[in-house]
Amino acid sequence: MKESNSEYTFRAIIVGCLIGGVVCCMNVYIGLRIGWSFGASIISAIIGYSIFNVIKLKTPYSKLENNITQTTGSAAASMASAAGLLAPIPALHLMNIEIPLWTLIIWSISVAFLGVMFAVPLRRQYVVIEQLKFPSGLATANTINALYTSTGEALKKARYLMYFAIVGFVYTVFSYFLPFLEDPKIHELINYSLLTTLAFWGFKLYISPSLFGAGFLIGPKVGVSLLAGAIVGWSLGYFAQIEGWAPHENPMVICDSETGVWGAKGWILWVGVAIMVSEALTSLLLSYKTIINSFKGLGAAFSTAQGEQDESIPNSWWIGGLLAASLLTIVIASVFFEISPLLSIIAIALSFILANVAVRSVGETDINPVGGVGKVTQVVFGSLSSSITSNLMAAGITGGGASQAADMMQDFKTGHIFGASPKKQFKAQLWGIVAGILFAVPVYMLFTSTWEIGGDKLPAPAAQAWKAVAMVMSKGLHVLPIYSGYGILFGCLFGSLLSVLNKYSPKVSTYLPSGLAFGISFLIGAQYSIIMFLGTVVYMIWKRINPSTCENLAYPIACGILAGEGIAAICNAILTILGVEPLI
Repeated sequence: MKESNSEYTFRAIIVGCLIGGVVCCMNVYIGLRIGWSFGASIISAIIGYSIFNVIKLKTPYSKLENNITQTTGSAAASMASAAGLLAPIPALHLMNIEIPLWTLIIWSISVAFLGVMFAVPLRRQYVVIEQLKFPSGLATANTINALYTSTGEALKKARYLMYFAIVGFVYTVFSYFLPFLEDPKIHELINYSLLTTLAFWGFKLYISPSLFGAGFLIGPKVGVSLLAGAIVGWSLGYFAQIEGWAPHENPMVICDSETGVWGAKGWILWVGVAIMVSEALTSLLLSYKTIINSFKGLGAAFSTAQGEQDESIPNSWWIGGLLAASLLTIVIASVFFEISPLLSIIAIALSFILANVAVRSVGETDINPVGGVGKVTQVVFGSLSSSITSNLMAAGITGGGASQAADMMQDFKTGHIFGASPKKQFKAQLWGIVAGILFAVPVYMLFTSTWEIGGDKLPAPAAQAWKAVAMVMSKGLHVLPIYSGYGILFGCLFGSLLSVLNKYSPKVSTYLPSGLAFGISFLIGAQYSIIMFLGTVVYMIWKRINPSTCENLAYPIACGILAGEGIAAICNAILTILGVEPLI
């Protein structure tokens, strides 16, 4: 069989779709809990290789096939974020705006396809000519190379991933029938007044395999930032309650829908959002060189004749796809979200510009500034329209385009290292998007029909942040709770200062918190921050005791736990809908 034929194969596509689909479900669940999602490139490469190494088919599973598998898996997994299921869509849900299933599917496809089409003309400039690093894409290529030189190690990683996926799944299903496994309520057993008070404010032991596993992936800086943010944020909430600024007796209430009384969570939410938004926007502004270079790259992408590799993706494909996706987006936005065609066209144009900035940022730093990109759009549309729906969905177009374009460029980097066909990767990306949507949207609908968005089970911090910005931009500062304006001012100054120090004082930045993690802790229960911090502590102890084993197995173990609980959450949601009662 020729090498070209052993690259884009049915088996590579199917396995990538299935792996990416599972990770996508995990991302929907974990994203609605903590506001983050995780990539699937490396995990798709490892599992894909392991499957075909065990099956032992006549035709060997090549590196190029593995690249197609990781491209498809990465595209599918990213749909939780790119389709807006972690931010703008649940933000609308928080305002009691429901979107029908098929509307959501069509919307997701149109926005994600925009990002893919945006990426194609940028590939030559950033991957071929400038040869930007794209660290995650490079790491995936190194992983694939390692798989084909150390078969035993690859299979070991796959086994551990599977073992811990089973552990995460079993524990989560058992916790449905035995709720104390998830929430042991130690404060009630000990019956000590201080512990009871702390638990009332969220400082309690909460056992979640996925959040514990996430602690392995986020690193010590983010883990410590989460705990520090929880302590500062909820202490501030306690102060706001006793001062009467947020007098609701339940601190976990944002704002009572009947009485209009704000709770502590509703007061500190604005401070956390201010920290997150100001850090994201300041970081974007401080990256002015990257922005300027991205515009130069944009011009070069269109002015330079296409090279021999780029001809693998016919111009008619991406230009036609861009026109079709744009038209579909405009129609869906107009019919279902009452966004005027002119505003949609502005959003798409802005999306292309900011996707270019995001791609450049990912290529240089591996950081996708989706948060900052989305907030830029919210600010722009706040001046163009007073509609909260327009604000959120326009930002969803921009954020989705930037997310998908940056994801695809990482895959292009991996493929370029192996001399893969961009045309075949392009097609694999489209298959992955469709598969991801078919997994993500029904799972999202299942979760949101089972558990309350913004509640204890699904806090949806990213959605709360987007909704808060949209409310202020659309209705003005009078929507804020009393004296929270001072908290917002402090949050903006703090977030901006973090960005400046991280940019210009690397030595100092080592000891500073992550603004995103610090701010998110104001939006989620303290118990979530605590369990992720404990996961980070275990990871650091393991790394100190046995660094080589930790380096090899920490990632597959964490991914296994995350995937196991994500799948189990679907089962638990179905059990809830069916009315199955816990045993205790």
